[in-house]
Amino acid sequence: MAIIRKVRGKAPEIGENTFLAETATVLGDVTIGKDCSIWYNAVLRGDVNSITVGDRTNIQDGAVIHTLYDGSAHPSQAHIGNDCSIGHNAIIHGGIIKDGCLIGMGAIILDNAVVGEGCIIAAGALVLSGSRLEPGGVYAGIPAKRVKEVTPEQREEIIARTARDYMLYASWYKEENDSER
Repeated sequence: MAIIRKVRGKAPEIGENTFLAETATVLGDVTIGKDCSIWYNAVLRGDVNSITVGDRTNIQDGAVIHTLYDGSAHPSQAHIGNDCSIGHNAIIHGGIIKDGCLIGMGAIILDNAVVGEGCIIAAGALVLSGSRLEPGGVYAGIPAKRVKEVTPEQREEIIARTARDYMLYASWYKEENDSER
């Protein structure tokens, strides 16, 4: 069973029909929407500030979501929109991810960065603290730079399909566990 723990008086809130893998960790001031999936070894650590995850969003294996302390000089919160995919081993540290984004494997989004709606952040990219990424772009590199526009085909075949696929994958785990009872 996933680790779900109250910290500093705040307990995670988890929306209906959300899949939590057995090794997922959700701590403190975390709100997760409905129809989400939090995969193996993903950590959402809302101990020092808040984390919100919208509906139909997936946080894939090994991803880490954290923030900067609300009492620090430049506190941060992590907000991830609806219909987003956060790739394997990605790190969101106090960044804001708008709706319909795909954050690639191993990408890093740092404190107070804002990733505009419908963006693709390439695998391994680094979005620096305080960056403001315009909607609908593909960003790659260290530091991440806009390399092109997201095409309608990419919006459907990469962003939307990945979000839908992860809802399907989560249903397989629910079906297996329901049949074992």
